[in-house]
Formats: sequence, structure tokens, C-alpha cells
Amino acid sequence: MNHGTSATPNTPAARPIGVLLVNLGTPDAPETAEVREYLREFLSDPRVIDINPLGRWLLLNLFILPFRPAKSAAAYKAVWTKEGSPLLVYGKALQKGVEAALQAKAPGRFVVRLAMRYGQPSIPSVLGQMMKEDLERLIVLPLFPQYSSAASGSALERVLDIISEAWNVPSLETFDSFYDAPAFINGFRDVARPFLDEFKADHVLFSYHGLPERHVKKSDTTGGKHCLATPDCCDKICPENRFCYRAHCVATTNALVKALSLKPGTYSYCFQSRLGRTPWIKPYTDFVLPELAAKGIKRLAVFSPAFVADCLETVEEIGIRAKEQWKSLGGEELLLIPSLNDHPTWVNGVAEMVYARSGLPVLPG
Repeated sequence: MNHGTSATPNTPAARPIGVLLVNLGTPDAPETAEVREYLREFLSDPRVIDINPLGRWLLLNLFILPFRPAKSAAAYKAVWTKEGSPLLVYGKALQKGVEAALQAKAPGRFVVRLAMRYGQPSIPSVLGQMMKEDLERLIVLPLFPQYSSAASGSALERVLDIISEAWNVPSLETFDSFYDAPAFINGFRDVARPFLDEFKADHVLFSYHGLPERHVKKSDTTGGKHCLATPDCCDKICPENRFCYRAHCVATTNALVKALSLKPGTYSYCFQSRLGRTPWIKPYTDFVLPELAAKGIKRLAVFSPAFVADCLETVEEIGIRAKEQWKSLGGEELLLIPSLNDHPTWVNGVAEMVYARSGLPVLPG
């Protein structure tokens, strides 16, 4: 059967190009035991809790795992769908959509798979399947728009470790971030515009996942002279902060503000999901909400542009908990702008990003 390649009976078929999409992960079920297993794997990663191994073990086993899984399981139950975890459901939809878009560009040439850094489907199991495909090259896209060692770095390191141990990949292409890529920005623009037009927000808040300040300082290429050293250190991407998660978040905010034509003074950014007592990057979302309410803002629209799919941190943390906080402060309404999920602009944009790294001829139009 001819799948559209240029092969003839006298020439071998072109080998497929593999595309691996990687997201953070999810428990298998919204129950305490499954959440505990997931958190154990996640928080055992030295890139996530970057302290000495003994301290990490003590923190995890004496303070986190005995208490947090039950609380987190209740939160997961609030966002779980009939199909399962929203992160996995939307991830599979993105995988299928990107593969279909790539097949339309080059029939028979692409194999697209989804893996999770923690939980299932695991990176080792998915790569094991892809090793059997006799790929021409492998393209790895961690689904984290802004670079951080704890997310993008960890995912890429895991992929490279497995490849180096078991697979001589002919050619490898990786993405480390896409914080202002047209596919990402235009996707959020197209998702958000109908909601913003109808909601008539007084203010737009861009709430990103937080990160310990020490993680940002470690990304400073000057050895600590630039990142978090001045109030404006993140205002522009420069050689000193090119791996800085906070600077990437600011750049995403600026790009979305331009794409959505937001007026000065009608938007701000902040950081959610902090854990523990060490300083995390500021301003904190739960501190910003009272400040906005005190200014008389009533209708608040919130983006979560550190994520490309709705998940615990968007639906539960912002859509439920932050909304409850906003109402308690006298706010009239808080609208969570949905994530990119499987929106056509995002799906086609990811396909374009991947195709550009494929080595195949650029198509007209």
C-alpha cells in the first residue's frame, strides 16, 4: 500500500521522522495511593527539589508524602473528567491533531507520540516503542513554553539519558522553550479573544507557575550578577538571562499583551503554586489578588500561560481556589481563560514548529 512517499518499487521507502511531545505528568487516578506514587517520582527528581540527597529524602518522606497526597487527591478529584486526567486527555488530543497535520504536509513521514516526565505514559516506555520504528531522526518538544531546569531541563535530560544508553539516534532535534513563538502566542490569542470580548474584564492577570528564586539564580550565565539583582533584570531577554524562567514569563506577557492589544494599566503578571518556606519568584498570585481588589477591580480575567493544557494548576488552583479568594475580597467575577488544549491554531502551530525542524523541504504557502 502506498502511503504517499516518493518511493518506487526500486527505491526504499523514506524512513519516518519521530516526534516526541513531553509534558509533566499526572497520577493514574485521583486517589491518595496513586497521587502518593506520582508525587514520590516527581519530587524525587533532583532538578525539582535541588537540595542534597539526604535533605531531599527527609523532606519528601517525613514532611510531604505522609500528608500531601490526600489533600492533592481531593484537588485532582475536582478536575478529573470522565475520560481521565485533563492533562492526559488534552495531551492525547494534541498528539493526534499534530500527527494528522504533519501527515497532511508529508504523508507517511511522521510518527508522533506523547510521553510524561512522571507517571504514564512514561518516557522510557514511549521511547522503547519509538526505537522499533527505524526513525530517520527524532524531534523532542517538551510542552513547557518557558525554560526551567526543573521542567524542560529535566524532560530533555531524561530523554537524552535513555537515548545514550540504548539508542543510536541518527539525528536529534530538541526544543528548550517557545515562550514567544507565533504558534504559542497566536494560539492563546485565538483561544482568549471570544472570552475577553464577552467578559469585558476590568483587568487581565497573567499567572505563571512559580519557581524558587534559587532556580532562577542558577540560570544566570554571569554567575549571579544579573538575575534578580535589579528590579528590571527580566524586562528584556539578553545573553545573561537567556535561560531565565522569569524573564521568559515576562517576554510571554509582553507578546500576549501585544497580540491581544491590551492597554497599559489593564494587565499585570504574577506567580502561583509556591511550596515551602524558601523565597519564590514574585509577585505572588494570592498576594496580587487583594491588591487588585483594593483598587476597585471587579471583573478579572486570568491566563495561565505556563501551561499548554488545562490541569490541576489551572482548573483547580485558579478556576476554583483563586476564584473563591477573589469573591471573598469583594470581586464580582473571575474568569479563567482556558488553556490551549487542542485548539486548531495551537495544533497547527505545533505542527509548523516541528516541520521546520524536520529537515524536509519547506512547503509553499
